[in-house]
Amino acid sequence: MMKKQILLGNEAIALGLLEGGCQILTSYPGTPSSEILPGAVKLIKAEGLNTYTEWSTNEKVALDNAFAAAIVGKRAACCMKQVGLNVAADSLMSAAYLGTVGALVIISCDDPGPHSSQTEQDSRLMARLAKVPVLDPSTAEEGRAMAKFALDLSEEYKVPVVLRPAIRICHARQDISWNKLESNEAKASFEKDPTHWAATPRFRYLLHKELNKKLQEMSRRFDTLKEFNFHNLQEGKTYKLGIVAGGVPYAVVKDVLAEEDRDDIAVLKIGTPYPFPERLAREFVEACEKVLVLEETDAVMEYFLRDRYKVLGRLSGHVPSEGELVPDVIYGVIDKVLKELGEEPLRDQMDRSAMELVASLDLPVRRPTLCPGCPHRASFFAIRKAKPKAIFTSDIGCYTLGLNLGGVDTCLDMGAAITMASGFYHAFAQDGVDQPIVATIGDSTFYHSGTAGLLNAVYNGSRFVLVILDNEITAMTGMQPTPGLGIRADGSKGRQISLEQVVRGCGVDFVEVVDPYDIRAMTKVVKRATEHVADPEGGIAVIIARHPCVIAYKGEAIPEPKRITVTEDCVDCNFCIERFECPALYRDEELGRTAVNPVLCTGCGVCIAVCPKGAIVEA
Repeated sequence: MMKKQILLGNEAIALGLLEGGCQILTSYPGTPSSEILPGAVKLIKAEGLNTYTEWSTNEKVALDNAFAAAIVGKRAACCMKQVGLNVAADSLMSAAYLGTVGALVIISCDDPGPHSSQTEQDSRLMARLAKVPVLDPSTAEEGRAMAKFALDLSEEYKVPVVLRPAIRICHARQDISWNKLESNEAKASFEKDPTHWAATPRFRYLLHKELNKKLQEMSRRFDTLKEFNFHNLQEGKTYKLGIVAGGVPYAVVKDVLAEEDRDDIAVLKIGTPYPFPERLAREFVEACEKVLVLEETDAVMEYFLRDRYKVLGRLSGHVPSEGELVPDVIYGVIDKVLKELGEEPLRDQMDRSAMELVASLDLPVRRPTLCPGCPHRASFFAIRKAKPKAIFTSDIGCYTLGLNLGGVDTCLDMGAAITMASGFYHAFAQDGVDQPIVATIGDSTFYHSGTAGLLNAVYNGSRFVLVILDNEITAMTGMQPTPGLGIRADGSKGRQISLEQVVRGCGVDFVEVVDPYDIRAMTKVVKRATEHVADPEGGIAVIIARHPCVIAYKGEAIPEPKRITVTEDCVDCNFCIERFECPALYRDEELGRTAVNPVLCTGCGVCIAVCPKGAIVEA
């Protein structure tokens, strides 16, 4: 029986994987990729499929697990965001040479903008570096089709395949129809061949040669892959302007030209930017006097087109080198190029009334902030109170917003709170300077990439305070479980792994757990930890600031909400607003002092301990 449902782009991709017979699906959550694995889990349960799913501890682990399944003949996939592919890059480079027996699809979701990422990096360039094919969907439906095709392509050519949906594909919604799904019953079988699966450099050279041959074959195949690569050239006609586009920009170009009724502009849609469909692209370029390349986020197809005289894009300065190519930007780029060529410009029918209205309202700018009642806010307040002159290294997660509270000075990548703290210690120690350092890292991030850095820091005699902000969830990316919970991707019970045991296993002697809602207690623990760091017999001190996430576990986080009020004792010092920054606290202009917004207040009561005048009380 045919089913039809409006699916998120990531859910459509999950559907495509299962339609393609994916048997093993691994992931580490990261926006905009987070919904792929949960979408698959829902379908697996609804359809009764025999498909294994896993929240892996990090992206490299996810890729390695999927690769192992692929070389024993299974169809496997792993999902991550674009910066997660950096973590898995070492495995990706070797997997490309070694190849597969079954299928391996790496879904790397890009974030042009960026909206929630450290970088705007382009996964197509990573695929080019690794020498693996990459597919670039323009719609949620095409993401689904490409996911299925990627599994087929990978198994046919025995190479990993990267599927690169951008954020507007991941979080778009589209009505999708599908038939009943069936389990793939392919069995695992490993044929021992050390010269291949454990290849030494000489054999790697031969594998590289084979890979290059496969890429040439795929390039020729992509020339005629009309499902994803096609143009609208009319035979014998020459065009003043042609547009080459892929991914989300193609969908925008298609809509803009349709609305403007501009059939005088040729369009080449490329869904397989690497290996590049050389013959198809050459045929298109030869029919156009000028070619404009619209792609996100970097120049990929523009390089492959080679013709610097004809081709316009980022390299010629016609397309912005950073930021998302939203419809307004694409509209402006096309219009500018048409005017430069002396062609009829666009009719300027873009409706900007909504943007103009918002601009006219002069709305206040509100920076991102931690949620009301977030335990991390209390942690940062206590840390600052105990160690106001420390260097504060931090990491990737909700708690990066501790920078608003003066508790974050650095944020590089996953795990760098610990490694940078260690680096700072040795840099200052070399100069004979006793510089206090406090590192903060989330529980999920610590499991992801904290242990190697902590082992290194202990081994090499670093000294700093490490605060693991344990809210018992992977909060920023959508409330996925951590190894500390012992809950697996499908909701079944897994082996719970204690943070305390992991930290002690890294060689740390000082390990204390504290509830950050008790600011006084946490402040005392930070001071004791500082003493341990300074003690000649001491070393690294680890504090586990444990309190449930107020969004994921509101009942457990605040079992008895308090009704908070601000008395007339308030002297309008703004200390609570500026140093604690709870969204529920604001300055009431009529009262001339701080007040509590009862709609936002969670009743955690932590602010009572914050006010230096004791003016915040329980009503």
